[in-house]
Amino acid sequence: MAASWDTGHVSSVDSGEPVAEVEPLDLASVARQLGRESRGILKVAWRCPCGKPGVVATAPTLPDGTPFPTTYYLTCPRATAACSTLEASGVMKQMQDRLATDDPLAEAYQRAHDSYLADRASLGPSVPQIAGVSAGGMPSRVKCLHALVAHSLAAGPGVNPLGDEALAALGDFWDRPCLPDTERSSPCASPSSTVAPTRFGS
Repeated sequence: MAASWDTGHVSSVDSGEPVAEVEPLDLASVARQLGRESRGILKVAWRCPCGKPGVVATAPTLPDGTPFPTTYYLTCPRATAACSTLEASGVMKQMQDRLATDDPLAEAYQRAHDSYLADRASLGPSVPQIAGVSAGGMPSRVKCLHALVAHSLAAGPGVNPLGDEALAALGDFWDRPCLPDTERSSPCASPSSTVAPTRFGS
């Protein structure tokens, strides 16, 4: 059964397709979510049921020339806060310990790392300074649930096992709006909503 955050989705980055320019309205929403101007955004990689960006795909090199390994960046304040709470619970150490003893999990996590690098390669020229570097501690460590959850949201279930676990633990974080919206007083997604979140490549 598909997870609630994945209903109706297709895969993330199609390496044969050019990356479309992000809409100004999405850039404005991300700036409000982050509390600052965004940098290097190429695409909305996962969109909340309310229509706002939740994860963005960023260029391997920022406009000022800085190498940027975090291809998938979590922007939804509800999700980032929930990830921080989950990290504080000690779950990352538990995940790290399991990687040392669970070979199938470690192999799946390695594949997630490889997938992340392949997605980045489809977004722009290779950047030697971050060659082989993905995000979140992959492929052998667990350092940032925000990065792993962003990857799972962008790529869909079954790609990043620990990102999927963390995302499941967060629950329906989109049930409350992340930004004030004068046009809408309802949550990002009500229990009866039929609008599915959309992913990069959808």
